Amino acid sequence: MNLKVRLAAMNFLEFAVWGSYLTCMGIYLTNIGMASNIGAFFAMQGVVSIFMPALMGIVADRLVPAQRLLGYCHLLAGLFMFAAAYYGMSQGSNAEFGILFTLYSFSVAFYMPTLALSNSVAYNALTQAGMDTIKDFPPIRTFGTIGFICSMWFVDIFGFKSDQNQFVVSGVLSILLFLYTFTLPHCPTSKGQHATGLVEAFGLKAFSLFKQKRMAIFFIFSMLLGVSLQITNGFATPFIESFKTLPEYAGTFGVKYPVILYSLSQVSETLCILMIPFFMKRYGIKNVMLIAMFAWVLRFALLGLGNPGDRVWMFVLSMIIYGVAFDFFNISGSLYVDKATEPALRSSAQGLFMLMTNGIGATVGSLAAQAVVTSHTINGVTNWSACWYAFAGYALVVGVSFALLFKPKKNMGKA
Repeated sequence: MNLKVRLAAMNFLEFAVWGSYLTCMGIYLTNIGMASNIGAFFAMQGVVSIFMPALMGIVADRLVPAQRLLGYCHLLAGLFMFAAAYYGMSQGSNAEFGILFTLYSFSVAFYMPTLALSNSVAYNALTQAGMDTIKDFPPIRTFGTIGFICSMWFVDIFGFKSDQNQFVVSGVLSILLFLYTFTLPHCPTSKGQHATGLVEAFGLKAFSLFKQKRMAIFFIFSMLLGVSLQITNGFATPFIESFKTLPEYAGTFGVKYPVILYSLSQVSETLCILMIPFFMKRYGIKNVMLIAMFAWVLRFALLGLGNPGDRVWMFVLSMIIYGVAFDFFNISGSLYVDKATEPALRSSAQGLFMLMTNGIGATVGSLAAQAVVTSHTINGVTNWSACWYAFAGYALVVGVSFALLFKPKKNMGKA
């Protein structure tokens, strides 16, 4: 089978696992009386990303081939997701936060490292085949987004967005990917390089990148922008579904199928991924990331201004903008890390990038967003517009600061 097709299939399953529950888990938690814990569930993805991707990246660099480790992580993630689904099914609205949260936490602890590992597997395979990662990886990554969309539509159409069956779907897909990893190209480890010090022995050399001012600023702003990543994943669909209490909006398509409406974000993401090679080669990393940062401002502001009725076009535009906001930052940033680090450090450096974005950034963002939403909720009614405007203001400050402070090497990220 063609290498690109094999890697595309890997990416399809990788993100289908996540798409099964990421954007609709907030609806399920609200239905079982855990609305005030949405932020904690999404923050846990960030907490485990603080150490698990970097740890697994080190293991992949030195001990276990990345493609094999990718499979083992998915096996464990799938089994814990099955356990969370079983507990949710058996307890219903009587489910205890502590137990459900613990099972879910173990699942995401093994899933989150696979985002960086799948990148490493793809980059390694493409490099060994003599291909250009900047040119050839984005179309492959597009299939990850397609997988995410397909699983989103599946859980919404079959009504799983409101119950624990979204976890079952995720678990099944994880097991399928575990089996598929046995067919992926081998990724060599760095066994020939003998560590001479503590940093080398534990594979922590990637953290030495902070000694470079340019890379330190890049990673810090990766963290600051990472704050925005999980906000809409956690709160957008509960926000849209909240309009069902208003008679004039109760019958609208968006209220009936909030996950499908939200999936327009991923459709946009699919198209925007294909634009990345052009923008990276023509404008470079700084301008591409600046575009992403200011896209987040519009993303949040339009949600605050819109509704699922006569202003649904604002929701649609917000979803379209998401593709630019997410991809121009995440994918371009990952490519930048790959080009700016030496081969022996790439898996660890990818793990560090994920730590700053999906780790520290997402953790702070999820908890802060929950605090903002809670502070604007009175008697069960949330002033959502004020929340979205607050998020937009934050994104604006980050974007302006990045424009002033980040100065990459000339031609970095260009052909």
